[in-house]
Amino acid sequence: MGNAVYKIEKPVNEPVLSYAPGAVEREELKKRLKEIRNSKIEIPLIIGGKDIKTGNTSECRMPHEHGSVLAIYHKAGKREIENAIDTALKTREEWAGMDWQDRLAIFLKAADLISGPYRALLNGATMQGQSKNVFQAEIDSACELIDFLRFNSYYATRIYAEQPDSGRNVWNWMEYRPLEGFVFAVTPFNFTSIAGNLPTAPAIMGNTVIWKPASSAVYSAYHFMRVLQEAGLPPGVINFLPGDGRETAETALGRAELAGIHFTGSTVVFQSMWETVGKRIRSYRSYPRIVGETGGKDFVFVHESADIPSTVTAIVRGAYEYQGQKCSAVSRAYIPSNLWKEMEDELVTTVRELKMGTPEDFRNFINAVIDKKAFDKIAEYLGYAKESSDTEILAGGKYDDSVGYFIEPTIILSKTPDSRTMQEEIFGPVLTVYVYNPDKYEETLRICNNTSPYGLTGSIFARDRKAVNLAKDILVDAAGNFYINDKPTGAVVGQQPFGGSRASGTNDKAGSIFNMMRWVTPRAVKENFAPPANYRYPFMKAE
Repeated sequence: MGNAVYKIEKPVNEPVLSYAPGAVEREELKKRLKEIRNSKIEIPLIIGGKDIKTGNTSECRMPHEHGSVLAIYHKAGKREIENAIDTALKTREEWAGMDWQDRLAIFLKAADLISGPYRALLNGATMQGQSKNVFQAEIDSACELIDFLRFNSYYATRIYAEQPDSGRNVWNWMEYRPLEGFVFAVTPFNFTSIAGNLPTAPAIMGNTVIWKPASSAVYSAYHFMRVLQEAGLPPGVINFLPGDGRETAETALGRAELAGIHFTGSTVVFQSMWETVGKRIRSYRSYPRIVGETGGKDFVFVHESADIPSTVTAIVRGAYEYQGQKCSAVSRAYIPSNLWKEMEDELVTTVRELKMGTPEDFRNFINAVIDKKAFDKIAEYLGYAKESSDTEILAGGKYDDSVGYFIEPTIILSKTPDSRTMQEEIFGPVLTVYVYNPDKYEETLRICNNTSPYGLTGSIFARDRKAVNLAKDILVDAAGNFYINDKPTGAVVGQQPFGGSRASGTNDKAGSIFNMMRWVTPRAVKENFAPPANYRYPFMKAE
């Protein structure tokens, strides 16, 4: 009986554990990593709460040791996809009709389960399945995922509490209905937290969801799905469908009941999906909400007043954490010539010190890139940099896939600001530096603004406030998340709502109330306590 005004306090971000030698969480995680390595599991589809095995299977392999198989997973075909959509539609009315506090309780419980008993499992799954070091896993598959669940639940209460004024004899209110139909969530490999957020954000607001996880991150996604089930998620609310992305998208986008798309991935795929929706727009019951975050060609711009040690640290962390496989990773840097010599020495020395190998060895900063396709793409860029007359490799540049998909952290020096590696998204541990004349600071800022089609993240390093303000103004459209004297990665839920525009997406800001509003369609209701009984107005009376 909902005879109470329920309140959720604004969350506090989940603390990041240290995993320092001797820490309890370190020993627990080490044990879990061994268990994951030594136990091969079978991953089914999950449709309407039931495990479905199609017999059409693929493998989850460790990127840093691609001869080791963590799991086999079953792939959905057209029949299973249609079944999942029908199941989501049948479940919609009951889920949408559930009291909001009961829905939110499920996701808040899931957050507590991850914070407690399942922290090591999800971190270990992310480390082994996606080749993340312990810190990158902790801030992703533990802290950020927990934050998404807690903050999004809190934002839902703020949306429901936003109500209009009422006049005399009238009561007005707003109802925040789920979208009419199903939401199609397509999630990436690089963040377990994003993979968890994309299906759960719409579900928190009462929608039912078809979830297509990235094929290279099925392992951690499956474990999160099991956590949701343990937290009490009803069957059919989120339907877990590993499989071929093209077939799943064609089927989902072909249904008249498509109500929304929640996407993170490549720009080309997102544009293709949007194009498909546009061509079929007359066939849908409503206009589908399209929310997407895609790529980036993210920058660090250095002014001559910058502090060199903090700038070098930001560039190294921003460019090479998780092998540069972040949409926000530093991919290009603009450095003034009067600072370059000192910065070059520090950058090259630091990058050559970075240890690379398995995430099971906590001393390693760099691990493997996600798969063979990514490895070959990055290697092709390195081949270009070696052969081009416009570029020079200052550090790194080597790669080896004999055991795992390892690519050395690389620094490329570009003679021009428009070389290929200054413009195109590489999505690997590759940084390109352009050295500019400090007398042409403003001109080079404008070059930075116009070089890339993306607009996701970027940062300015300067102690001169006028220089900071000039960069902030000129680069106003170049980054949806802009950082001053900080690396352009590591957005925290509730602190830096994340997203960009241009070719980087719809900028609906994951981890904010703005994103959550996209998953409801409001209805204004007016109740008149004293309706008029006659059509005549006072002005109509005789003189």
